[in-house]
Amino acid sequence: MPAMPDVKRVTEQKILNALRGHTNTHIPFWLMRQAGRYLPEYRELRAHKGGFLDMLYDPESAAEVTLQPIRRFGMDGAILFSDILVIPQALGQNLTFEKGEGPRLSPIRDQADIDRLKSVNDIDQTLSPIYQTLRNVGEKLEGEKFSHVTPLGFAGSPWTVACYMIEGGGSRDFETARAMVLKRGSFFERLLEKLIPATAHYLSRQIEAGVQAIQLFDSWSGVLDEGLFDTCVIQPTQALVRLIKSKHPDIPIIGFPRGAGLYAANYATKTGIQALSIDYTYPAERARDDIQSQGICIQGNLDPARLLAGGDALKNEALRILDVLSSGPFIFNLGHGVIKETPPEHVAELTRIIRNYTP
Repeated sequence: MPAMPDVKRVTEQKILNALRGHTNTHIPFWLMRQAGRYLPEYRELRAHKGGFLDMLYDPESAAEVTLQPIRRFGMDGAILFSDILVIPQALGQNLTFEKGEGPRLSPIRDQADIDRLKSVNDIDQTLSPIYQTLRNVGEKLEGEKFSHVTPLGFAGSPWTVACYMIEGGGSRDFETARAMVLKRGSFFERLLEKLIPATAHYLSRQIEAGVQAIQLFDSWSGVLDEGLFDTCVIQPTQALVRLIKSKHPDIPIIGFPRGAGLYAANYATKTGIQALSIDYTYPAERARDDIQSQGICIQGNLDPARLLAGGDALKNEALRILDVLSSGPFIFNLGHGVIKETPPEHVAELTRIIRNYTP
C-alpha cells in the first residue's frame, strides 16, 4: 500500500462542522466514487470476490472497499460502498449488472407491478448486510485511529430511483419515466408511496448503524423542466427529508441534484437539506452568493476530467474553487464521481492541494 500523502494533520471531524454551517480553517474533503475501480487494491479484491453485488452484500468486503481510499489518501469522509439500486432490489425488483451495459431491472409499468413490490417492513431481509458493513466501518475507523473521518451514508433520491425502476435500466434522458409522470401522474404517486418510506427506513437504519451524515443522490434531476422538477424532485425530497428528520432531527443531509442548474437554489432552500452538492457545471461564485450566503453548506465541484488530466488543469481549478468557497461552510468534492481511469497519483496530488491550502 502506498504511503499516505504528506499532509497537514487533521484532528477533528470538519465535515460535520461544515454541515452545521460553520467555516473551517482547513477545508474538509471526500470524493464521490472515491472507492472503486481506479484503485488497484479495489481491483485486486474484486478479482477474488466476484461480481459487484457479491461485494456489496459482503460486509467484510464492502467495509474494506469503503476504507481503502481513507487509508491511501486520508479523506475526511468515508462514504458507504453500495449502490442506489439496492432499494428497488430490496422491494422485489430483479436487479443485475451487465458488463459494459450497467444495471438492468424488471421495469415497473402498471399497478400490478407496484402491487408486487414488498412492504417497507420486509426490505431489511435484503439490506441487513449493508447495516453490518457500516458497523464494521465504524469499528475499523476507531481501531485504525481515523478520528477525523465522518462515516457517510447515502441513498438515491426518489426521482432518480423511480427513473431506473420505470425504465428498467439506464437511459440518456429517461423519456419513458418523464412521460409516465405527465400522462399517469397517479401511477407515479403510488410508486412514490412505496419508494419514499422504504428509502427513509433504509437511511434511518444506516444512521442507527453509525453514519453521521447522509447524501441523497438525484443523478437525473437535470432531465426535467421547471414544473416537473418541483413535482418529481423538490416535493418528494421534502417528504423524504421530513421522514428522516422525524426520527433523526440532528442528522445532516446533503442533497446532490445533478444538473439542476437554475433550480438548485430552490432545491437547497425548500427541501430541508443542510448542504447542497453542486455539479461541475454550476458556477461556484453563484453557489457562494445565492446559497452559501444563507448559511447552507456547499459541497463540490471540481470537474472529474480535471482530476483525470492532473497537472495544472487540476491544480489551478482546485485552487480557484477553494478561493471562491472556503470563506463559508464548504466541503471540497468533485462535481460527479471519480473517473475509473484516474491515476491514484492525481488523487494524492489533489489531497496535497487541499490540505496545504490556507484560506
